Amino acid sequence: MRCHEVDYRIIGHDMQMVEVELDPGETVVAEAGAMTYMEEGIEFEARMGDGSEPDQGFMGKLFSAGKRMISGESLFMTHFTNTAAGRKTVAFAAPFPGSIIALDMSKLDGGSLICQKDSFLAAALGTRIDITFNRKLGTGFFGGEGFILERLQGDGMAFIHAGGTVVEKRLDNETLRLDTGCLVAFTSGIDYDIEMTRGLKSMFFGGEGMFLATLRGTGSVWVQSLPFSRLADRVLEQAPSHGGSDQGEGSVLGGIGRLLD
Repeated sequence: MRCHEVDYRIIGHDMQMVEVELDPGETVVAEAGAMTYMEEGIEFEARMGDGSEPDQGFMGKLFSAGKRMISGESLFMTHFTNTAAGRKTVAFAAPFPGSIIALDMSKLDGGSLICQKDSFLAAALGTRIDITFNRKLGTGFFGGEGFILERLQGDGMAFIHAGGTVVEKRLDNETLRLDTGCLVAFTSGIDYDIEMTRGLKSMFFGGEGMFLATLRGTGSVWVQSLPFSRLADRVLEQAPSHGGSDQGEGSVLGGIGRLLD
């Protein structure tokens, strides 16, 4: 099935959202709860499956939905369709601060992208949204993304989100090493593995963790500057140890209050 051809624009800088413009009859598929606003004439429906295989049948849709549920994603995906006579827009936003990446799947190597399982936001109808498993035991345990990743396949537009600033690195039979949590996505032709940090001193006192993600091959890799897990850890570190709030944060009074506590 050929994907619907949708137009879009990305709005904002640090807290971005993507506004997708649909022609009459066009549909965009999104994760449940990602929609921010939509114009009159846009109808939405929660369905099992991504709609990339219309003749899949009930059991096929149930199997696909079951795999998504195992990965921790919603059992249903939301389909937004323009039922009006003219063009209408629907917007989607990421659930945490960061960037939205717009990808023309027809221009990617093999029309395929593997990404962390929570990064998918929306895609044109016809895009196949599936899960894939890390076949290497070490990568699954220590790779930061676990055993389950998402695979997107198609020839239309797809939108993924990541934390902080996102950089695309193009590899030409080269190797790239990065923090395991900073990996967002990579194209086919890239081999994903992990390696242990060399040297005990670097391992325990270098601050980079015991493992690094290693990507080798030819293709594109997307890297995020602020993984959500790192942001959450910093927030928890600064959270008051008791139920009350610390009105004097960063001040002498705040420090004295914490000392008295």
